[in-house]
Amino acid sequence: MAYINLPQQRQIREELNVTFITRLRADMHLVAPYTANAVPRCHQGQRLEWLGYDADEALQWFGPVSPAKTCPWCWEAHRCPREFAYAAANHEILLGMVPHASWLAKHLTLRVRPWIEPAQSYEKNQLGLSAFFLNSLQLTWVMILLADAVVLLRALALLQEPSRPADPLSELTPDQLSFGWF
Repeated sequence: MAYINLPQQRQIREELNVTFITRLRADMHLVAPYTANAVPRCHQGQRLEWLGYDADEALQWFGPVSPAKTCPWCWEAHRCPREFAYAAANHEILLGMVPHASWLAKHLTLRVRPWIEPAQSYEKNQLGLSAFFLNSLQLTWVMILLADAVVLLRALALLQEPSRPADPLSELTPDQLSFGWF
């Protein structure tokens, strides 16, 4: 496992347009609009949902969950914009290109990640990478890219030339009968 700190995640987001989606740790420092239970809320307590990401300004936009239960009784309702912007740079995990509270992050964390992790573990064992201890981030990055390249090349080879199922009795069949005359 590799850990990339928040400043590096910010640099990767800004320069490469890549985001990190991870599970929240119990001791993670939360920033606005996230409350103690990692749910985004306005400062009056109305639950917020993700509206989208403004790439030009690097802002995450949130709005009240429909129907807004507390908005009609809020004492600030007359001057509330009902849309709130938060800088993605405030916290890369919570507010990066895909905020932690978004439906996309939840889908990737709950549905996609459980399929990816076993595949990566299988490939790591197939390539013998589990026997390595890499103490350099640059070397680890190169090894990850090479391992991913092997997986992609294998998938491409299977798509180009699908393997035919081998005859399970081919080693026991005499050579004279392999012509397919029967």
